[in-house]
Amino acid sequence: MEEECPPLIEILAEIPDFRKAKGKRHKLSAILALACVATMCGYKGYRAFAEWGSNYGAELMKALGFTHVKGPCPATFSIIFRNINVELLEKKIGKWAQSILTKLKGHDNIALDGKTAKGSKKQGSSVSHFLSAVAHGLGLTLGQCGVDSKTNEIGVVHEVLKNLVVAGRVVTMDALLTQRHVAEDILEGDGDYVMIVKENQQKLLDDVKTVFHGPCSHLLQKSSAETVDVGHGRIEGRYLTVSDELSDYSDWPGLQQVFQLTRTTTFKKTGEHRAETVYGITSLTPQQADAQRLMNLVRCHWHIENKSHWVRDVTFGEDRSQVRCGNAPQVMAAFRNTAIGLIRSIGKTNIAAACREFAAKPTLAMELIGIRI
Repeated sequence: MEEECPPLIEILAEIPDFRKAKGKRHKLSAILALACVATMCGYKGYRAFAEWGSNYGAELMKALGFTHVKGPCPATFSIIFRNINVELLEKKIGKWAQSILTKLKGHDNIALDGKTAKGSKKQGSSVSHFLSAVAHGLGLTLGQCGVDSKTNEIGVVHEVLKNLVVAGRVVTMDALLTQRHVAEDILEGDGDYVMIVKENQQKLLDDVKTVFHGPCSHLLQKSSAETVDVGHGRIEGRYLTVSDELSDYSDWPGLQQVFQLTRTTTFKKTGEHRAETVYGITSLTPQQADAQRLMNLVRCHWHIENKSHWVRDVTFGEDRSQVRCGNAPQVMAAFRNTAIGLIRSIGKTNIAAACREFAAKPTLAMELIGIRI
């Protein structure tokens, strides 16, 4: 049975309002809906959100759920974003995003990676870093958790995974999250992992390197795949070698194969040559993933950078944002993620162009969250 995908406006209506009744002029769901639609129109902060209502008039504000002629002021957005239950907001939006992903793409794979909001810590926010789970193909953020300044991504990854449906999916990550408990969480959810291995797991790294560089490495069975891309003045090559020889030796949870990936870059103009080698492990068996598929999974992991993090910085100006207090940075990031996901869900890949289109036709953005005029 296909999971139902409720419109986003219904999800926003489920967020409890922390404010007291006295002096409360606008419904919380209307304020959140305005922030979401305004973000899709390219508006980037409290003052801009407040101006959205003035720019587009009473009819659209009424459709969003406002009952007063004058919309919320910048201070209202500030109070709400700083104090709203951001964990519940992220959980609700994440569950909604996963239902959208299932409907559009089926079992897309997931990348886990962190992003720092520059300047947040200096301006008093306890959360200046976020760990996100992003779908490889669609670039849809399926979950996000703020990382307290006193800890790191390892301390919150369990919370992110707990709210994800990983069954039948491959979860990719960089070396920081290559931890036993992370592997166990994914396996317990009937998912699989691809992990990069570096010095933070020294014994595991030594074991993997032995497969490819040890005295008997030439006797071990391996397979390989290679790709070459030419463009932007560069020749980029990738060569991945994989082996399952460590599966009966290592006690790492679920380990089935290990791999070595060498990336080379040659700059045509100067002839400069660069090379980098990384190592990794996976719970996928040789039957589930050959060398070519593993290379694709590693490459797709970095879609989280150009499909999510880069868009948030360049198109939505996240690093330049002055919204830095309390829960506000995480709430703003959640709405940027939601805007990107909504835009991609209708097949648009140029987020900046889509924002300009929505700014010219705001009713299109409103339709995406479930409001028809």
